[in-house]
Amino acid sequence: MSLTVIAVFDAARGKEDALRTALEAMIEPSLEEPGCLAYQPYVDPSRPGSMVIIEEWTGRDALERHFGTPHFRHVARELETLLSRPFSLRHLTDAGTPPAGQVRALRGRGREEREENEGKARGRGRGW
Repeated sequence: MSLTVIAVFDAARGKEDALRTALEAMIEPSLEEPGCLAYQPYVDPSRPGSMVIIEEWTGRDALERHFGTPHFRHVARELETLLSRPFSLRHLTDAGTPPAGQVRALRGRGREEREENEGKARGRGRGW
């Protein structure tokens, strides 16, 4: 099962461009690592100092190896002077899909609720 990581960064005042440059420099070497499936930084257009990297790894072991690479250790040192606060990490895994019987039960219940609500609406003279 793959591991998705969301890393959130807030630049110190005046360090927005330097933060973007540092994070963008991580893309190519990270994507070349065994176990890295995706590595993409994003910026909040309404808050240019707020950046997020969404990463996907084959598992926790691959992510742990990433933390030991020279390019990660380098950017970690740079971040000490670029951020207004420590960055945060969220680790996410696929929530999966419920078994087919549960899906049918959920769909059926939704239809019953809609029909019940439509019946109530017709009783009040609102047949749409």
